Amino acid sequence: MIRNAIQRFMYGRYGNDQLNLFLVTAYLLLYIVFIFLRMELLYWVSAALLALTLFRMLSRNMERRRAENARFMRIVSPILSWLRMRRTIRRDKEHVYFKCPSCGQQLRVPRGKGKITVTCRGCGASFQEKS
Repeated sequence: MIRNAIQRFMYGRYGNDQLNLFLVTAYLLLYIVFIFLRMELLYWVSAALLALTLFRMLSRNMERRRAENARFMRIVSPILSWLRMRRTIRRDKEHVYFKCPSCGQQLRVPRGKGKITVTCRGCGASFQEKS
């Protein structure tokens, strides 16, 4: 019964996205820091972030909220892909990762093969690397 009421209330509203998750996380971090440092400015900034998050979540202007999220993702996606690649390289003990000197594409070769010639699949450039 309550679930249906919430669904009816949220019908036609924007809801949640990656930018809202970021704003909520920033709110929580600032509020925790405020609890320890007791700086009133942090309280007001965190309250503004929470208000912005609620505004975006309950907004009916979906086109504008999607555009905001797309701009946020354009800024954040290179950082996220770099972090994912670092995690993959750290976990993968069977391969060595190189960057192509011509196009910058990440290349993966088996570890322990000695000095090998690597050909980039993206641009076709060949270069020698030690794996």
